[in-house]
Amino acid sequence: MDKQTLLERIAKIESKREVLLRLLEKPELGNLRIDVNQALEEMDDLLDELKRTFAESDSN
Repeated sequence: MDKQTLLERIAKIESKREVLLRLLEKPELGNLRIDVNQALEEMDDLLDELKRTFAESDSN
């Protein structure tokens, strides 16, 4: 997989983050709110790591 394709896929995943944010706004979410928060945290961590990885590879 080339770098551009990978970056496009990462952007697509990043755009899905909005769905999780909208879920958090729903009052009837109940206990699932914990899972949605966890998913957001993990997604943010992964996206940060990917950005760092590509920033490091671009500087080399």
